[in-house]
Amino acid sequence: MEGTLSVVSTPIGNLDDLTLRAVEVLRSADLILAEDTRRTGRLLAHIGSEVPQRSLHEHNEEHRLEEVLARLHGGEQLALVSDAGTPTVSDPGYRLLAACAGAGVRIVPIPGASAGLAALVVSGLPTDRVVLDGFLPRKGAPRRERLAALALEPRTSVLFLSPHRGAQDLADLAEVVGADRPAVLCRELTKLHEEVLRGTLGALRDRVAEGVRGELTLVLAGAPAGEHGPRAALEQLVEEVAERAAAGEGTKAAVAAVATAHGRSKRELYQAVLDRRADAADGASSGGGAADAD
Repeated sequence: MEGTLSVVSTPIGNLDDLTLRAVEVLRSADLILAEDTRRTGRLLAHIGSEVPQRSLHEHNEEHRLEEVLARLHGGEQLALVSDAGTPTVSDPGYRLLAACAGAGVRIVPIPGASAGLAALVVSGLPTDRVVLDGFLPRKGAPRRERLAALALEPRTSVLFLSPHRGAQDLADLAEVVGADRPAVLCRELTKLHEEVLRGTLGALRDRVAEGVRGELTLVLAGAPAGEHGPRAALEQLVEEVAERAAAGEGTKAAVAAVATAHGRSKRELYQAVLDRRADAADGASSGGGAADAD
């Protein structure tokens, strides 16, 4: 008989948010796979569970797969939890779930708390079309490209901000996305010092300029129709690169700058530039032959 992997959502702050079904699973499982066994141990003590734990986090998840799959194929009932909220949602567990799905293991969701969903419903922003964008890249081109993409994203976006970089994240978002973009910053959701700050990115940036503590979730309104318009057509971007190159800028630098500004793939844009040049060269060659014939 095959085992089952239950993916259990745990409280993001208030322990009373743990569902009755989650309590039952965490008391009856053969083994609990926990991001931090010390933190999960406190939760298990709270519900009177004595189920043993095994750590599973981003640094050891790959090495645990064979062992976990062997247990599941042996018929054990396992539960996966993260430190808070729903596993795999900006938390470890994706590799394990992918491996279990590929191996035909039964996976059961045990729904519950999620910081992203809690922030979304309290934000008052549109919820009909939503994108969960996780944490911003820390630096470099990936960060610039993500910010540029958010500036053009028409759907409501949910982001997680690190308390160590929250002020800088908001400053960069205000600069690239626009200081007047509506947003809601949720801090310490479901905890004693829960706080929901509403306003524009510029106002929120100023509010936390000196730093901010706690778990942070940001809900960002989508780009209004017509404000930024659709993403620039690739042909227009190729023209922009050509103009910058004509002004003396290197092609690769021009491509990187234009792609980042419009949230487009640098590889795609660079290839389009090369294709345009090849077409121009072919056209010049054909045109030259015709002139000679005349």
